[in-house]
Amino acid sequence: MISEQKKESIIAEYLTSEISFRALGQKHGIDYRMIHQWVQRYKGKMKIKSNKPPKVKPVNAPDDLPTDVKQLQAELRKARLLNEVLTEVINITEEELGRPIRKKSGTKRS
Repeated sequence: MISEQKKESIIAEYLTSEISFRALGQKHGIDYRMIHQWVQRYKGKMKIKSNKPPKVKPVNAPDDLPTDVKQLQAELRKARLLNEVLTEVINITEEELGRPIRKKSGTKRS
Protein backbone atom coordinates (compact mmCIF):
# COMPACT_ATOMS: atom_id res chain seq x y z
CA MET A 1 0.00 0.00 0.00
CA ILE A 2 1.32 3.42 -0.94
CA SER A 3 1.02 6.25 1.61
CA GLU A 4 -1.00 9.38 0.88
CA GLN A 5 2.15 11.51 1.09
CA LYS A 6 3.84 9.33 -1.55
CA LYS A 7 0.78 9.55 -3.83
CA GLU A 8 0.63 13.33 -3.42
CA SER A 9 4.34 13.61 -4.12
CA ILE A 10 3.93 11.64 -7.36
CA ILE A 11 0.88 13.72 -8.36
CA ALA A 12 2.83 16.93 -7.72
CA GLU A 13 5.77 15.62 -9.73
CA TYR A 14 3.47 14.85 -12.67
CA LEU A 15 1.71 18.22 -12.50
CA THR A 16 4.90 20.27 -12.16
CA SER A 17 7.01 18.54 -14.79
CA GLU A 18 6.62 17.32 -18.32
CA ILE A 19 7.15 13.68 -17.40
CA SER A 20 4.73 11.09 -18.81
CA PHE A 21 2.65 8.69 -16.74
CA ARG A 22 4.70 5.79 -18.09
CA ALA A 23 8.05 7.37 -17.24
CA LEU A 24 6.79 8.33 -13.80
CA GLY A 25 5.52 4.80 -13.25
CA GLN A 26 8.88 3.32 -14.22
CA LYS A 27 10.71 5.79 -12.00
CA HIS A 28 8.65 4.89 -8.91
CA GLY A 29 7.94 1.24 -9.75
CA ILE A 30 4.17 1.81 -10.01
CA ASP A 31 1.77 0.96 -12.82
CA TYR A 32 1.29 4.11 -14.90
CA ARG A 33 -2.48 3.55 -15.03
CA MET A 34 -2.63 3.85 -11.26
CA ILE A 35 -0.82 7.20 -11.41
CA HIS A 36 -3.23 8.35 -14.11
CA GLN A 37 -6.17 7.46 -11.83
CA TRP A 38 -4.65 9.37 -8.92
CA VAL A 39 -4.12 12.48 -11.03
CA GLN A 40 -7.64 12.33 -12.45
CA ARG A 41 -9.14 11.92 -8.97
CA TYR A 42 -7.00 14.80 -7.71
CA LYS A 43 -8.07 17.07 -10.56
CA GLY A 44 -11.72 16.13 -10.03
CA LYS A 45 -11.55 16.82 -6.29
CA MET A 46 -9.86 20.16 -6.81
CA LYS A 47 -12.55 21.29 -9.28
CA ILE A 48 -15.32 20.31 -6.88
CA LYS A 49 -13.65 21.95 -3.89
CA SER A 50 -12.96 25.18 -5.76
CA ASN A 51 -16.63 25.57 -6.74
CA LYS A 52 -18.15 24.85 -3.33
CA PRO A 53 -17.08 25.88 0.13
CA PRO A 54 -16.12 22.85 2.22
CA LYS A 55 -18.75 21.49 4.56
CA VAL A 56 -17.79 21.76 8.19
CA LYS A 57 -19.31 19.36 10.67
CA PRO A 58 -20.37 20.89 13.97
CA VAL A 59 -18.54 19.44 16.93
CA ASN A 60 -21.20 17.90 19.16
CA ALA A 61 -19.14 15.67 21.38
CA PRO A 62 -15.46 15.24 22.23
CA ASP A 63 -15.54 11.88 20.41
CA ASP A 64 -15.98 13.72 17.09
CA LEU A 65 -12.73 15.64 17.49
CA PRO A 66 -10.26 13.00 16.25
CA THR A 67 -12.27 12.50 13.04
CA ASP A 68 -12.44 16.25 12.47
CA VAL A 69 -8.74 16.62 13.15
CA LYS A 70 -7.93 13.88 10.63
CA GLN A 71 -10.19 15.54 8.08
CA LEU A 72 -8.53 18.91 8.64
CA GLN A 73 -5.08 17.36 8.39
CA ALA A 74 -6.03 15.77 5.05
CA GLU A 75 -7.41 19.07 3.75
CA LEU A 76 -4.26 20.90 4.91
CA ARG A 77 -2.06 18.34 3.16
CA LYS A 78 -4.04 18.83 -0.08
CA ALA A 79 -3.91 22.63 0.25
CA ARG A 80 -0.15 22.47 0.71
CA LEU A 81 0.16 20.26 -2.36
CA LEU A 82 -1.93 22.70 -4.39
CA ASN A 83 0.22 25.57 -3.13
CA GLU A 84 3.36 23.69 -4.18
CA VAL A 85 1.92 23.03 -7.65
CA LEU A 86 0.84 26.64 -8.15
CA THR A 87 4.19 27.97 -6.93
CA GLU A 88 5.96 25.72 -9.43
CA VAL A 89 3.65 26.92 -12.24
CA ILE A 90 4.55 30.53 -11.36
CA ASN A 91 8.25 29.67 -11.29
CA ILE A 92 8.06 28.01 -14.72
CA THR A 93 6.08 30.94 -16.16
CA GLU A 94 8.57 33.45 -14.77
CA GLU A 95 11.43 31.43 -16.25
CA GLU A 96 9.78 31.24 -19.68
CA LEU A 97 8.82 34.93 -19.74
CA GLY A 98 12.12 36.07 -18.29
CA ARG A 99 10.52 38.46 -15.84
CA PRO A 100 8.99 38.27 -12.37
CA ILE A 101 5.25 37.79 -11.99
CA ARG A 102 4.94 37.96 -8.21
CA LYS A 103 4.13 41.31 -6.70
CA LYS A 104 6.93 42.74 -4.59
CA SER A 105 5.94 43.56 -1.03
CA GLY A 106 5.62 47.26 -0.34
CA THR A 107 4.85 48.12 -3.97
CA LYS A 108 2.66 51.23 -4.21
CA ARG A 109 -0.36 51.40 -6.46
CA SER A 110 -0.18 53.84 -9.34
